[in-house]
Amino acid sequence: MNINQHDMLLAMQANRRTVLKGAAAISALAATGGLTAFAPEASAQSDLRKELLQIPGVGKGSPTDADWQKVGELCLGATKANVKEGEFKGVELTFMGLNNQNLHNLLFRGFLKPWETYTGAKINWIDLAQADYNARLQQSIATGTVDFDIVEMGAPFEGDVCGKGLASEMPDWVKTQIEMDDYVGYLKAPVGTWGGKTYRISIDGDCHTFNYRTDVFSDPELAKAWKDEGHQGDWAVPTTWQKVQEVTKFLKGKKAAGQDAYGYLDPAKGWGGFGFYFLESRTTAYAKHPDDKAWLFDVDTMKPRVNNPAFVRAIQDVIDALPSEPADQLNADPGTTAFQQFLAGTGSMLAWWGDVGSMAKTSDGSVIGDTVAFSILPGSDDVYNAKTGQWDKLASGPNFAPNMAYIGWGVYVMARVDSDPVKQKAAWSAAAHLGGKDLSLWTAAYPSGFQPYRNSHFNIPEWVAAGYDEAFITSYLKSQSDSYNHPNAAIEPRIPGIFQYYSVAEDELAKIYAGGSTAQAGADAIAAAWEKITDQIGRENQIKLYKASLGL
Repeated sequence: MNINQHDMLLAMQANRRTVLKGAAAISALAATGGLTAFAPEASAQSDLRKELLQIPGVGKGSPTDADWQKVGELCLGATKANVKEGEFKGVELTFMGLNNQNLHNLLFRGFLKPWETYTGAKINWIDLAQADYNARLQQSIATGTVDFDIVEMGAPFEGDVCGKGLASEMPDWVKTQIEMDDYVGYLKAPVGTWGGKTYRISIDGDCHTFNYRTDVFSDPELAKAWKDEGHQGDWAVPTTWQKVQEVTKFLKGKKAAGQDAYGYLDPAKGWGGFGFYFLESRTTAYAKHPDDKAWLFDVDTMKPRVNNPAFVRAIQDVIDALPSEPADQLNADPGTTAFQQFLAGTGSMLAWWGDVGSMAKTSDGSVIGDTVAFSILPGSDDVYNAKTGQWDKLASGPNFAPNMAYIGWGVYVMARVDSDPVKQKAAWSAAAHLGGKDLSLWTAAYPSGFQPYRNSHFNIPEWVAAGYDEAFITSYLKSQSDSYNHPNAAIEPRIPGIFQYYSVAEDELAKIYAGGSTAQAGADAIAAAWEKITDQIGRENQIKLYKASLGL
């Protein structure tokens, strides 16, 4: 979408599509936190959060720019406590971030317009598509030509940006304003820090979860066909990748709710390095052994594991599943699988970030709001032991290893503002406004590109009061809480050059999926390229940082 048109287009409130019927009941997730009913401050905060969640209201169509501005205005209290009206008059800031699915930067514009009016500052915007983001940021890092004061960035880039002294250290007043102690455990230090200093305001908590269609897996005709064809077990939501493969192949050529039925949706087209996360999510249950914190590289040598039997199996799974997926799946990137396929009614299983859950109920593009549920990523009947070179079957049953993909978006202020105290405070104030506790509840509940990342986001009664069905929101939040807190979670390393590794892998995977290489040969090519990247960056330092990122 042309940025100059966004106010006009977003102001047009579309009627929400009629959604399909029925949702499966899901076991309740205990609400965390809670406000003291007798404290006036807590009561006022509760009233504010309740008001925020009625903008525009669940089931009342996609939020508009006017809604984003209203949210930004209601959340200015913390800014007013630290900044005088007009204090930043004449200050101009440049903000670089995503224009992804018409979210991210477009929402930030709305949230920050009231902040600009109050403080007197002006923000100029650099908007990037997801596929262009990595290259643009890496160019700025490599050439030392940082032309932005604030950047929306993921934790994996911290090794490149913070490790090279390009970011501004967070002032203590910002930590207090944004209430950092409310972050879920895996987003606390060392995430967001480098060399013992804090640089990041979290605005997102990323992990991949499993999204599935309850209507497909309760369809009696499919259940009968499943049994008639001799499949083991009942017709049910798969809990292992082996079953995901079996179900995907079974559904080829069948109908569900009068439409062509499809199983799992694989993104086979590149997405600026971000597409590699989706192969990871097919791999972690195969590759992340409970007795080994590492799964991408060997910790003592940085030898890639991307061509070991676990990764090769996952690549082969994609190759084998693609013929049972929609006809043009080779041209489907992750954005296509989530927003043009799954939310629009195509496919019955998808691994994705939390956007799918928040948009299922609140986006005009969704037709599955009442027929979708969530869980952690599927497991595997066995797991590869990289230390022994054998596949292990665990006495506890299938191996589960949720993928903590990207560790969430954050807002970072660049060190180039540090020479001007007023500009530095303005930049951190803008960042803190976007990362505020109450504003974050709204972004978690409505289409934003961000998913829950604070302990206070898991208070189910707040979501129910906003209009979410209790079974739906319990399923959605539980899938993320269980992923964040899983003892065998696959943690992404915050090492320099991580997206150089991912981009090379993604390019090679596209060739493999198109039939240009076998799974093993393609994986070997990725591993060879990764070895070169490690040597270019410096192997010994990479080993040190990789170990640190895994807590070793």
